[in-house]
Amino acid sequence: MDATDNDRGQAVVLLLAVVAVASVSVAAVGSFGVRLIDRGRAQTAADAAALAATSGGRSAAQRLAAGNGARLVQYNQVGDTFIVVVDVDGERATAKATNGP
Repeated sequence: MDATDNDRGQAVVLLLAVVAVASVSVAAVGSFGVRLIDRGRAQTAADAAALAATSGGRSAAQRLAAGNGARLVQYNQVGDTFIVVVDVDGERATAKATNGP
């Protein structure tokens, strides 16, 4: 057995390590991307629900949240201002809309 055979064995181990690190990195980026998309969906649903609340109250907010794939978690009305919190797959978003000037 000469030095070339030992080098080949080390290269295989190094290659497997690089592939493992690359796989973990790709999985982490993919997971982050899914969370980012869910966060955007949650914000869209919250915005729509808050705007719907200005003319239709809580029931309209729930309908619009559900229509955007979200669950209405919190609903508050303070005067002409409506504040809603929605959840989409564990990502929460808050939105506020007003019915006043």
